[in-house]
Amino acid sequence: MHIVIMGCGRVGSALAQTLESQGHTIAVIDQDPTAFRRLGSSFGGRRVTGVGFDQDTLREAGIEEAGAFAAVSSGDNSNIIAARVAREMFGVENVAARIYDPRRAEVYQRLGIPTVATVRWTADQMLRRLLPSGAEPLWRDPSGGVQLAEVHTAASWVGHKISTLQEETGVRVAFLTRLGEAMLPTSQTVLQEGDLVHVMMRSDEVEKVEAAFATGPEEAHA
Repeated sequence: MHIVIMGCGRVGSALAQTLESQGHTIAVIDQDPTAFRRLGSSFGGRRVTGVGFDQDTLREAGIEEAGAFAAVSSGDNSNIIAARVAREMFGVENVAARIYDPRRAEVYQRLGIPTVATVRWTADQMLRRLLPSGAEPLWRDPSGGVQLAEVHTAASWVGHKISTLQEETGVRVAFLTRLGEAMLPTSQTVLQEGDLVHVMMRSDEVEKVEAAFATGPEEAHA
């Protein structure tokens, strides 16, 4: 796939190098030509100097044959404008924009532009490690009705099968993080101490699910 990335800061350059190593063709756009130094001499993609939401600049970067576009510059406005141009003007199917303002991120998410709210995400992840309780949403569908969340799991669930957890709490376990590695569990997978449980659930059932995960299997079943 050809992928266009707007912004050659730390995130953009790392993203470009990772995607290129996976076999994709990459074009990186930045207004500052010195920013391309972050890509290193081994980078084989295009380096395009210009404004990332300018149509001619995007064409030079190969947007017309791109399957994905990432807007990760330092400006919220530039990122969202570029993301909308890529999707609405050029029909790029997979588009994502980095947004620093979490309030804007929620608005754009509902408009159908997938966003990564950098400050909110970082703060939430720190809080999650400091105060590991409740549910932390990681993704919501555009309607807001379904979400993927990491849910704090009481120690009393350790030793129980994923199938038991799902039956007694009414959620679908999407994946586990075990010893820092993501894994797709089966119904026979047994929860271990330290597992992070990521579930799909209805947004209107979050409190119910949090309570079931916090109280343990006996209380949840009761």
